[in-house]
Amino acid sequence: MTRYATLLGTGGYLPETVLTNEQISQTVETTDEWIMERTGIRERRIAGKHETASSMAEIASRQALEAAGLRPDELDLIIVGTGTPDRVFPSTACLLQHRLEITHCASFDVQAACSGFIFALSIADQYIRAGTARHVLVVGSEMNSRLVDWSDRSTCVLFGDGAGAVVLGVSDEPGLLSTHIHSDGQYQDLLYVPNPAASHPEEETASRYLKMQGNEVFKVAVNTLGRIVDETLEENGLEKADVDWLVPHQANIRIITATAKKLKMSMDQVVVTVERQGNTSSASIPLALNEAIRDGRIKRGQTVLMEAFGGGFAWGSALLRY
Repeated sequence: MTRYATLLGTGGYLPETVLTNEQISQTVETTDEWIMERTGIRERRIAGKHETASSMAEIASRQALEAAGLRPDELDLIIVGTGTPDRVFPSTACLLQHRLEITHCASFDVQAACSGFIFALSIADQYIRAGTARHVLVVGSEMNSRLVDWSDRSTCVLFGDGAGAVVLGVSDEPGLLSTHIHSDGQYQDLLYVPNPAASHPEEETASRYLKMQGNEVFKVAVNTLGRIVDETLEENGLEKADVDWLVPHQANIRIITATAKKLKMSMDQVVVTVERQGNTSSASIPLALNEAIRDGRIKRGQTVLMEAFGGGFAWGSALLRY
């Protein structure tokens, strides 16, 4: 039989602490109106002192496993997309595996910045199609609040923390129709986080914070996501009207709106969480997908297009028949 990956369950976790634009405006020169106009973000969640990427991933993963009707020991593989791991090594996926109290399955991280979940999903799809895995846990989990300089208003207003997870299983009916991933390292200096371990001791502490040239990132992102939408539809022989839902990476409402316009989709067909969650990087797509499935917007049999763009640059898409 031909093997396909199908979506069995989803889960998500957001920290309790809410940080509003008004609160940020008390520490840096900005306003709620300025942030909303440029980003569409009104608030974001900030992880607690004792929370980590793996602890948030555990909560989201257990939700996804419960929705899938599976025990942790039925997993064959765990892949975590994250740019904010608990440790340089071992991987956050290994730490998550330990939290789930299993020891038999392979576990590893994928680092593709905001596209990490899509890259991880693509890898999981290949394992299932090849017949080397039946059940795969795919997670995006991020502690972005610990990467940003809270005195830099151009970046600190953008990011939030959270985790989202999906469980994929094997099916003889198409579920995950296709995935598409790309990278281009020539843009590395437009969006990056330095590695303190690779820096000289005399370099300033500020060198560990996220650096971004926002206007340039925006231009490349809009053009690149437009191309990958065309690539995805062409690969599957579909028209724009065949897509029921767009679940985009939640970076900026202007990028989301531009992608929806490219698809000629009403914003009513777009899952948008950026206003309440900010940019949760690799966690944003699984968090949005989980929300829309659990509240009943996305229904079985519908076609869902997911797309992301992040540092690298790395970008990708996945087309799902839920």
